[in-house]
Amino acid sequence: MSGVDYSVWDHIYVSDDEDATCPFVDTPSLFRMRHRSRLEKMVEFQQRGEDLETSFAECRRLLEEAQGRLAYLEERMREGGEDKESEAELKKVQAEIKKLKQDEESFEKLLEEHRKEEKKLPWNVDTISKDGFSKSVLNIKPLSKEETGEEKVENHKNFLGKYGEKIKHFGMLRHWDDSQQYQSDHPHLVCEETANYLVVICIEYEIDEKHALMEQVAHQAIVMQFILDLARTLKVDPRGCFRQFFSKIKTLDKPYQDAFEHELEMLKERVRSSAQTRMEKTVKELEEEEIQKRLGPGGLDPVEVYESLPKELKRSFDEKNIQMLQEAMSMLDPEEGKYHLQRCIDSGLWVPDSRGDEDGDEDEDGDKEED
Repeated sequence: MSGVDYSVWDHIYVSDDEDATCPFVDTPSLFRMRHRSRLEKMVEFQQRGEDLETSFAECRRLLEEAQGRLAYLEERMREGGEDKESEAELKKVQAEIKKLKQDEESFEKLLEEHRKEEKKLPWNVDTISKDGFSKSVLNIKPLSKEETGEEKVENHKNFLGKYGEKIKHFGMLRHWDDSQQYQSDHPHLVCEETANYLVVICIEYEIDEKHALMEQVAHQAIVMQFILDLARTLKVDPRGCFRQFFSKIKTLDKPYQDAFEHELEMLKERVRSSAQTRMEKTVKELEEEEIQKRLGPGGLDPVEVYESLPKELKRSFDEKNIQMLQEAMSMLDPEEGKYHLQRCIDSGLWVPDSRGDEDGDEDEDGDKEED
């Protein structure tokens, strides 16, 4: 025995245009006339519901804006004191909010009545069934393959070569309206490459100790970054939403401005840290390069070897006195003296007498010939 109760289907009324006919009117024409009349009423009913939805949404939007203005006025009066003009404006906004709340309740009641009326409408041949699914095929450009690392570097290099000066000009703009107009004139600059290059410019200015210029360009870098973040949130192209950013930042939206200033300060700190790291790395590389240049034939640093020598040996090198050097070496333990001498040779502090070595070799050859 099935557990489904089919009794709910007993009293369903399905309207049909062919329920009744007239012998004095052409039947097909009568059917078409009734069907057209019913469709017109359905369209009118649906349009009325859409108008109510639109009006209700618009009323809510206006109410939210009015409540925002009310909060701003109350905050301003708390900070700056009360005056007649502010009080008058406050009362005006309060009255507007009261009227909008009444309108909101009215629209809500009308929408509820419309939905109840919609449920009571009888089914007909056009509404008794609906599509189970709908499939749309769009002729769109296929996604391009992912770029390799070399291609990204090359494209970035070409982009900077083409628009580098324009990006620098944008980095020097100080007013919201100027920045918005510049992006409107050059929408191709609203992209990730511009934001990255602005940060690079900041680091270069900080290394050159041009701190004011660094802070100015950092401000514009955050402007670009906020636009890109807004585009990711809305899932749209950044070129299509930069006006929304400027509208929001210019309407004195305090939480949004506070977030902007916070991100700006964080970027400045990162730029200073990166600049310091880069300068330290550069100094270290220069020091290593200088050490490599002065290495002796044995690969030792003469400065390091000199600092490790005993005091008497240092003195003999300072005075460039060979006799003093020989006396200092004779005073040392033979093994220690040999160790220091070899290090001096390997670092280039001491160059063996190559002429004496040649003479010694010649004497050895002569002795061999006599034998």
